[in-house]
Amino acid sequence: MAEIVFDNVSKSYGIGALAIRDLDMTIEDGEFLVLVGPSGCGKSTVLRMIAGLEEITHGRLTINGRVVNDLAPRDRDVALVFQSYALYPHLTVEGNIGFGLRVRGATKAEIARKVRETAKLLELEPYLNRRPSQLSGGQRQRVAMGRALARSPQAFLMDEPLSNLDARLRAQMRAEIASMQKMTGITTVYVTHDQIEAMTMGDRIAVMNGGVLQQLGSPRTLYDAPANLFVAGFIGAPAMNFLTAELIEADCWVEARFGRSSIVFSREALVKRPAIKSCVGRSVVLGIRPEAFEPMDLANSDRAGIAGTVAFVENLGAALLAHVDVEAADRLRTPTSDPDERAAFSHRLRVLLDSSLTIPPGARLSLVPDPARIHLFDATTERAIRN
Repeated sequence: MAEIVFDNVSKSYGIGALAIRDLDMTIEDGEFLVLVGPSGCGKSTVLRMIAGLEEITHGRLTINGRVVNDLAPRDRDVALVFQSYALYPHLTVEGNIGFGLRVRGATKAEIARKVRETAKLLELEPYLNRRPSQLSGGQRQRVAMGRALARSPQAFLMDEPLSNLDARLRAQMRAEIASMQKMTGITTVYVTHDQIEAMTMGDRIAVMNGGVLQQLGSPRTLYDAPANLFVAGFIGAPAMNFLTAELIEADCWVEARFGRSSIVFSREALVKRPAIKSCVGRSVVLGIRPEAFEPMDLANSDRAGIAGTVAFVENLGAALLAHVDVEAADRLRTPTSDPDERAAFSHRLRVLLDSSLTIPPGARLSLVPDPARIHLFDATTERAIRN
């Protein structure tokens, strides 16, 4: 097991090609850390720097307190599991699992013992005499993990290992990998672009974008307290809704206005969230998760909310996902240049509803979000405004 520390690490491929910028991050001993972000965000580059497959341009990387910037990959005692499995087709499962041990000069008895132990842990014992071509995708991935595990490395490095599997196998393998990591206690760094994998597997998640670490924290922290608009929009499925609003102060409340709709923060809500009142007179972005809305029939509602029309509904089985068009200023659009005219753009919200409801396309709704679950972001910096 190992602690891995990035100390102000940057990676450049030349002038104007900065892949990683000033990364400060500590991966704890025995931790399962997931690196997540869109394609090209730098997450695989971070993994490859740990492995020694990418040189560090600036800063220092340590593994168990030892600086490894100039250390060859074979001397870092880390094991990689790739998306493509990278199995030797001419070797059996037994041969593939024991390959790394043979290269390192282990005895036949030691290799046989480690192969048996690993095969038992990964439920590969019935397949030890088969070749990769005779295995399913999930079995091949377990063999790839077994080859890495048999070496007892200081750290596992996994680069999107499940992306070649179908949805059912991905879910199964997520559970198996997480379980294996808990059993072995080996520090694991796992790269994925799938935020569901990140949320369900990691002790902590590092969200990357544009080569910059956006936020590092537990899945719950990233979901409940995203640091900025990028993290808020990336973490969570269905994704968070964003509305640009102007905060107006009244006698006993603050009103967030956008388009022809508004959300009222009561006196009680302001006591609990004083940051709201401090933003009066400013343009802010409201972040509202799909499950934070309470829908009501617009014709029979006497509560202020966001008026909208149902465009279509997806049946997710356990819930309905309604796509509702509302008149609201979209933060990605430019409002009218006439200061006396409030801009109203079509904006589609995602709303999770109880699966027992019957809501046809064209239905009119008033969407009332729970004030305690509304996230506030600065419209200029896109940083979260904390309570």
